[in-house]
Amino acid sequence: MNGPVLRELHSIADFEDVLRLFDGIWHPGPANTPITVEMMRALSHAGNYVAGAYLDGRMVGASVGFFGAPAERVLHSHITGAAAGRGIGFALKLHQREWALARGMERITWTYDPLVRRNAHFNLTKLGARPEEYLPSFYGVMNDAINSGDESDRVLAVWRLSEPQVLAAARREPYLVEVPPGAAVGLGECDGRPVAGRTDTATVLIAVPADVETLRRTDPEVARSWRHAVRDVLGGLLREGARVTGFHDRHYYVVERAR
Repeated sequence: MNGPVLRELHSIADFEDVLRLFDGIWHPGPANTPITVEMMRALSHAGNYVAGAYLDGRMVGASVGFFGAPAERVLHSHITGAAAGRGIGFALKLHQREWALARGMERITWTYDPLVRRNAHFNLTKLGARPEEYLPSFYGVMNDAINSGDESDRVLAVWRLSEPQVLAAARREPYLVEVPPGAAVGLGECDGRPVAGRTDTATVLIAVPADVETLRRTDPEVARSWRHAVRDVLGGLLREGARVTGFHDRHYYVVERAR
């Protein structure tokens, strides 16, 4: 199958297509619309990043970003949505990277839910981005179909566009982190629930649940226990100056403690 066609968006009709696409992905309530047609129009007119991906003339992905601080060097990717399983999200990120590099930018940032395994794998392994800040309840409580009323903890992912693992990602070479001997499981899993472990070693592994989105609907209490456990362990280590170096086996964050 040919890859998607990507282009910047400028018309009201384009932005209405983006809104329909996002509504189909997140099913937000009236008070939780992630972005509006008017805001996309303003961002695009001011020279920010609004782009769509198309297959057979149909929009299958879109991304909206704006300049961060310092504006000459950072693009903040506010929201990206794509049809699953076709490489569309990856194609959008590569398009976004080329757009930023053409404007002399050094990095792209975005936030994502640290409990969603596929997002962690995509961001860290496929793209080579790194979580650098833990942001508790960043958007407040979100009542769309995916977040199901859970607190909106996020991590800030930083994509340094010329680092070796990012250059490799642009060549479609995933970054596979090696776990050194002596690494401890700082947060594990037993019977689907989080289990606290050791965090006093140089390398700490932090598990996330297999499918937190389903868990929010079927067992909200367990989903909340994961939220608070990851907030305490991963958030605590990042506050202490630790750095996340990768995502191992589609299961664990690999964290190197500050020395």
